Amino acid sequence: MRLPSPIHAVIFDLDGTLLDTLEDIGDAANRVLVSRGFPAHPISRYREFVGEGVARLIARAVPQPNPDPAMVQACIEAYQQEYARNWNVKTKPYAGVAGLLEALAARGLKLAVLSNKPDVFTRQCVRAFFPGRDFAEVMGASEAFPRKPDPASAREIARRLGVTAAECLYVGDSGVDMQTARSAGMFAVGVLWGFRDRSELQREGAQALVQKPREILELLGEA
Repeated sequence: MRLPSPIHAVIFDLDGTLLDTLEDIGDAANRVLVSRGFPAHPISRYREFVGEGVARLIARAVPQPNPDPAMVQACIEAYQQEYARNWNVKTKPYAGVAGLLEALAARGLKLAVLSNKPDVFTRQCVRAFFPGRDFAEVMGASEAFPRKPDPASAREIARRLGVTAAECLYVGDSGVDMQTARSAGMFAVGVLWGFRDRSELQREGAQALVQKPREILELLGEA
């Protein structure tokens, strides 16, 4: 794989890319569902539910169809409270991620995080699990920009980093991430250790797929 231009920045998705957050997300959502008399889901089902923000997560998790917007909104608010209390019980960085970040920084690349997780939780997770790692930008979901796959937030990060979109790798684990990268004009790298599978990543435009974090270094080594 030959990269189309020199790379000066790497933007990472968070959940399913840097951090394995699935159990804490699923446990929090299941507690909300059970408290309202709804059935819980196997944690593996949450692989299909995450990636497009809290509202979509809960809308998918509550019984279908869910015609009562007030009920869904109440579950969203309860989930945010539950997750705030239990966001770091089982969450951990994926093996090899810490070494990858260190190696990228050593190469002088600018690093950033862009997530559809609420901004407060995104920043909290980055501070807790990557202490001392100075990401140039960390951005979660907020009112400031539309959620991914809208490319506006990715383009804004590139602007703040002082690089062009073409000089960025965008690394993520979902079709939403691949759509974001391609729409923003960034090189789309799909990771196979995350929440979604190879076929989704390929279908949504991944330009490279990696099975282990160190393969991103190998990809950059070809630049």
